[in-house]
Amino acid sequence: MRRVALVTLVVDDYDEAIRFYTDALGFRLAEDTPRPDRSRWVVVEPGTGDQGTGLLLARAKDEAQRGRVGDQTGGRVGFFLHTDDFARDHARMTAAGVTFLEEPRHEPYGSVAVFQDLYGNRWDLLQPAAPAADSTPQ
Repeated sequence: MRRVALVTLVVDDYDEAIRFYTDALGFRLAEDTPRPDRSRWVVVEPGTGDQGTGLLLARAKDEAQRGRVGDQTGGRVGFFLHTDDFARDHARMTAAGVTFLEEPRHEPYGSVAVFQDLYGNRWDLLQPAAPAADSTPQ
């Protein structure tokens, strides 16, 4: 089986990024390992174990990378955080200071609202709609 295990997210500071993703978004810190070059291997995950793609939080090393912090997808929604309880997670994230850029909306594909992380990257908080019941006669 193949899957995308990690996606790199360039950040300004490891510790502030860890705090945001764990405290505000409810991710868990899966790894924080110092490296010989004084960088760190920092991975946060939205669930436990293999429940989703982890984020490798990589501190920007130069001006070109610093210029990408917060704009890694050119202003488009680039990340999609699925939930099984939209109202619960929206309320918790709002209370934790997460900036939502719109009011929640209910679309045919599910409940969704766009928010931004501490650097300005855009995310969807999304509870996918339940699949339609199979109406095929038995």
